[in-house]
Amino acid sequence: MARPFILGLDIGTSSVRAALFDLNGRLIPKTLVKNDRSLRSTRDGGAEIDAELAFKQIVRCVDEVLAATENSRAEVIAVAASSFWHSLMGVDKNGKPTTKVLGWADNRSRDLVGDLRKRLDEREVHQRTGARFHSSFWPAKLMWFRREQPDAFARTTGWLSFSDYVAFRLSGQMATSVSMASATGIFDQRKCTWDDELSRFLKIKQRHLPTITQSSDHFRLNRSFSRRWPRLSGAKWFPTIGDGAANNIGSGCVTKKRAALMVGTSGAMRIAYTGAPPDKIPDGLWCYRIDQDRVIVGGALSDGGGLYRWLRQRLRSPKNLDAIISKRRPALHGLTFLPFIAGERSTGYHENAAGAVIGMTSVTDTVDIVEAAMEAVAFRFAEVADQLAEVAEFDDIIASGGALRSSKVWTGLIVDVLSRALRFVPVPEASLRGAVLLALETLGNIESIEQVLPEGGRIFEPNADNHAVYERARQQHEHYYDLIIKNT
Repeated sequence: MARPFILGLDIGTSSVRAALFDLNGRLIPKTLVKNDRSLRSTRDGGAEIDAELAFKQIVRCVDEVLAATENSRAEVIAVAASSFWHSLMGVDKNGKPTTKVLGWADNRSRDLVGDLRKRLDEREVHQRTGARFHSSFWPAKLMWFRREQPDAFARTTGWLSFSDYVAFRLSGQMATSVSMASATGIFDQRKCTWDDELSRFLKIKQRHLPTITQSSDHFRLNRSFSRRWPRLSGAKWFPTIGDGAANNIGSGCVTKKRAALMVGTSGAMRIAYTGAPPDKIPDGLWCYRIDQDRVIVGGALSDGGGLYRWLRQRLRSPKNLDAIISKRRPALHGLTFLPFIAGERSTGYHENAAGAVIGMTSVTDTVDIVEAAMEAVAFRFAEVADQLAEVAEFDDIIASGGALRSSKVWTGLIVDVLSRALRFVPVPEASLRGAVLLALETLGNIESIEQVLPEGGRIFEPNADNHAVYERARQQHEHYYDLIIKNT
C-alpha cells in the first residue's frame, strides 16, 4: 500500500500553491503546483479580485496536483490550507457574491479611519482586537461598502474572508477559523469571539458573520466536488489559517525565543507562542491568533520586495546592482528614503503616508536611491524589532521570502541595522508546510508543532562598524519620519 499524504494549499494574493506532503510534514518532490495571479489595482486605491475567478484558480491548482499524481495509489487523508489575511467580501442569502474580494492593500476606505478614531477609543479597541484602525481591516472597509455600494450592502447577508468563501463553496458551511477571524479587526483576541462593541457600532449582526470553528473541526467535500476529486472525498478539510501564522510554524518560529522575518512583496516580523496575548500590546504592533491556544504578535510593512522591484524597473538600475552596493561604504549616498509607496501599516498606521526621497544632489544616481530604499526598509524592521522586544526576548531570527533570498546584500544590510544574527532555514514553501504541520498536530501524527524545529541553514552575522553607521542614518530617517509622516 502507498503511504497516505496531506494536501497543502496556500491561497496568496500573488499566487496559489498546492503540493502533497507526507505525514512527517515533508514536501513530496515534484508535486508542487503554482499558479500566479494578481489583484486588480484601481486609481482610487482599490486592490480587488473577482471571487468566482479567484475560486476557479484554486480549483485549477488542486486539479493540477491531483493530475500530476494520478498514478499514485496514495490516499489523501487531509487538506490543510493557509490564506492571505484581512480579505473581505459579501455574499447574499444564496451564498452568491455581492461584492468583489478586497485585499489588505485596498485603501479606498482610508478617509473613514478618521471617523473611527473620532468616535471610538482606538487604544482600547487595539488592546481588545489586536488591530489599529486602518483601511486594511474590516471596520473601515465595512463602512466603505455601506457608503459606496449601498445596494450590495443591503443584499449582503454574510461577510466573509475569501478563504471562508472557498470553504463554503466546497462544503456548504459558512464558517471561519479563529486564525482568519483574528485578523479582521473585529475579533476579541482575549475571548476568541467576535467583538460585541465593534459589531454594534458597525451595525453588523452576529448572524451576518461566519461561525468561528475550533482547530479540531473539519469539513468534508460536498457531493459535486467529491465527484470531481474522488481521491479527496474522504479527506478531512481543516480550518484555514492565516499565511503569516503558517509561515511562522513552517519556519519553526513558534516560541518566544525565535522571531520570523519575511520579505516577499511586503514584509513582516513576527513572534508566535503558546499563551495569552500580551497584557499590553505595543502601539505599533498587531496581535492575532494561530488557534485558541497560540497567539502571534508582530508588525507588517506594506513595502518590501515590491518596492525593490518597482524601483529597479522604474529607475532602470544596473543588473549588477548588488555587486555595486557590496563594494560601497554604508549610507555613503547621504539620502533618506521614506518607504511608503504602498502606504504605512506598522508602526504608525498613517493612512496618508507616502514615499519620499530626501537629500538628492546633482551626483545622486539610481544606485543611491535603491540602496537608500533598502536601508529604509531595514530601519522600519528595526522599529518593529524594538517593539517586539517588549513582548519577548528573542535570541534567534529566522529569515524567509524571495526578496531576501535573491539579494545577499539586502540580507546583510538588514542584519547590520538590527545588529542581530539572522538565519535562513532550508525549508521550501514554509507557509504550506506550516498549515500541514498544524493539521498533523491535530490529527495526532506529531506531538506538537513546537517540536518540529528546522535546523541548519546559512547564518549572517552583523558587522559592528556598519551598525554604527546605520544607527546614525536611522536617526536621520526617524527625524524625517516624525517631521513628514506623522504630520501627514
